[in-house]
Amino acid sequence: MNNSIPNIMEAVQIDRYGGAVTVRQCPVPKPGRGQVLVRMAAAPINPSDLSFLRGTYRDQKPLPAIPGIEGSGRVVAAGPGLLPRVMLGRRVACAASQTSGGTWAEYMVTSVRLCVPLLSAISLEAGAMMAVNPLTALAFFDIAESEKHAAMVNTAAASALGRMILRLGQLNNIPIIAVVRRKDQVDLLQSLGAEYVLDSSQPDFGLQLGELTHELRATLLLDSVAGSMTNQLLKAAPAGSTVLVYGNLSGEQCVINARELLVEEKQVVGFYLANWFAKKNLLQSLGVIGKAQRLLGTHLQTTVQQRLPLSSAQEAVALYQNNMSGGKVLLVANAEEIASRRLGNGD
Repeated sequence: MNNSIPNIMEAVQIDRYGGAVTVRQCPVPKPGRGQVLVRMAAAPINPSDLSFLRGTYRDQKPLPAIPGIEGSGRVVAAGPGLLPRVMLGRRVACAASQTSGGTWAEYMVTSVRLCVPLLSAISLEAGAMMAVNPLTALAFFDIAESEKHAAMVNTAAASALGRMILRLGQLNNIPIIAVVRRKDQVDLLQSLGAEYVLDSSQPDFGLQLGELTHELRATLLLDSVAGSMTNQLLKAAPAGSTVLVYGNLSGEQCVINARELLVEEKQVVGFYLANWFAKKNLLQSLGVIGKAQRLLGTHLQTTVQQRLPLSSAQEAVALYQNNMSGGKVLLVANAEEIASRRLGNGD
């Protein structure tokens, strides 16, 4: 490590799952073989981060743990290996590895393979939110194209990811049936040009959903809610449909009526972005990442409702929990690096 890197950093930690977050002074980690040290600029709070805090996320870490799944920054030190050395000094979008601390810190060690160099036209703020939602949205449309789905249903459609799916549907001429749970969310999506928006709190929701899915031949149904929503989607779907479960906002187990699966050959499939990416070859992966960067300023753009320092992490988590459809809450580790929010802040 070079001399400009301190020995101690500020980082957010949890001591137990389901407990409060705490901001502490921690040792700056050192990169090993195939790893890099990233001086973090910013990191968003995502639904998957909330799951991690509760202890319900797929990957748990030994406690105390530093949360944060994605973010951005600059590579300031490299462990042994050619790829880490090549990445040294680059601005990157990055993801936390399963074996080290997360992105809610001033510095993070991660695998060099979890870092993507940012184009000069992409700001570190935009890059901080590139991994989870944009790549997931592109994955869904890749699945829709490869499996020849004419239309899609999307739950939690007022979320940042939901709005990306809506815009990509408009770009690709694929009808999106947006499912929300409040009237104000219906109004919001309609103001953004959504043609088909359903409120799941209405008594005739199931009937309306069934009519629309059959009319539009919406055979790919994206379920981020789970619980009873899974079977509602399954029941309303046309024969041969796939319900793709990619989240668990309800915090409940999926409810499935076997009859819906057996009679009309419908299926329920789980989706995890890392597994989807692992099935892509290098050229395909680079293509998806390049497309994500090209669309970050338009169809994959993310609204930020608040930017807060790491020292306000508990406030940031509460703010996002109370208004998840209002935009991302960004934890800023290096205010100077993201002071200019315009695109094109250069290397």
